[in-house]
Amino acid sequence: MRFLKKLVLFTILVLFAAAAVLGGRLLFNGYQIYRQVTQEVPLSEKVAEIRANPHYTALDDLPQIYKEAVVAVEDSRFYQHGGFDIISTARAFFINLREGELAEGGSTITQQLAKNMYFTQEKKFLRKAAELFVAFELERDYSKDEILELYLNTIYFGSGYYCVYDAAEGYFGKEPSQMTDYESTLLAGIPNAPSVYSLTNSPELAAMRQKTVLECLVEQDYITQAQADGILAQGEVQQAAQ
Repeated sequence: MRFLKKLVLFTILVLFAAAAVLGGRLLFNGYQIYRQVTQEVPLSEKVAEIRANPHYTALDDLPQIYKEAVVAVEDSRFYQHGGFDIISTARAFFINLREGELAEGGSTITQQLAKNMYFTQEKKFLRKAAELFVAFELERDYSKDEILELYLNTIYFGSGYYCVYDAAEGYFGKEPSQMTDYESTLLAGIPNAPSVYSLTNSPELAAMRQKTVLECLVEQDYITQAQADGILAQGEVQQAAQ
């Protein structure tokens, strides 16, 4: 029995050591990729390029509930973490372990912005490691509101819309500042899976995703359940009027 316990302990230690070595190598290689891409195009140039878009929308020009909805559903601890959320990452790790693939990202808004700025959408561990270092640089050089603003101007909303202005104009025929609470919460859910929740292709699925957004808003005390119900009712009125 004592031998068996020692064998189990030894096996666990070996596994931990192997994980540490693999993790260290992954971070080292990811850092090299980060250095390469940011030396080719510095982060400040990428930011300037995004802000030069004629349809770039300032955070102050977006409805408050839209900003809250994005944070609530995409990255609830956005204003608390430093670009990396250990809780979301741990949850994603166990989901990925169970599925045997990168089925769950666990990325923060900052990490998603880093990906949009420098990397492809392909889910690979090495890319995730490089993305992490870009996220740390973003958090060091820019405020949370600046990061959120840049994120909303670089995410894909489906149907060929690559920023919040184009999505509001394309889906609702109005500027982002004119979106209703119903439209704001509907739009906030799309970037999670643009091809699935696109209002052009799958309005029913988008509506289901919107309910998840509203649930997150209620759970995180941005709005009450009565307000959430009112937003859905508002949508019914809008649709009836069209």
